[in-house]
Amino acid sequence: MSHRPQEPEPVPEGAVPEPEQDLPAPGTAEARGAGGEGPGPDAAGGPAPPEDEYAAALAELEDRWRRTLADLDNLRKRHARELERERAAERARTATALLPVIDNLELALSHAEADPATIVEGVRAVRDQAVDALARLGYARQDETGVPFDPARHEVVGVVDDPEAEPGTVVQVLRPGYGDTDNQLRPMAVAVAKRE
Repeated sequence: MSHRPQEPEPVPEGAVPEPEQDLPAPGTAEARGAGGEGPGPDAAGGPAPPEDEYAAALAELEDRWRRTLADLDNLRKRHARELERERAAERARTATALLPVIDNLELALSHAEADPATIVEGVRAVRDQAVDALARLGYARQDETGVPFDPARHEVVGVVDDPEAEPGTVVQVLRPGYGDTDNQLRPMAVAVAKRE
């Protein structure tokens, strides 16, 4: 029996050969590095941060959460104030548009006693002024006849037998409507031609 050193087994094709140097044993000064420190801060299994760091981070997050809630509450209150201010401004704008109508009605009434014949012209002028004010607010007057019945724009209050009109068309407007189909104060009250 000879004591020859054993030759290493051949490395299979494609395998990475192991390095020939010996690695230091764990826990030795060589394993800890030249300075003898333990693993660095990035090493897995490093020292755990102290509990007071967690408590400080939690306190900071709670403070940020409370501040965010307060900011949200202030935003909600500010939005409610601004919304009420906008509503008041819109009511004032609408009332301002109607003030000249009231002034002219009072003027027509004061002249009615002096010359009753002029009251009709005055009332008609005031009505036109009110219709114009509604149109400027986005609610134009709708009172056309001879158009096909549209349930979105018309409200049927009567059916008439009119041989000259197409069946289902508006023959008479009993009460005008104001506004378009998408933005309507009220539909037209109409009488339509009878369907055969």
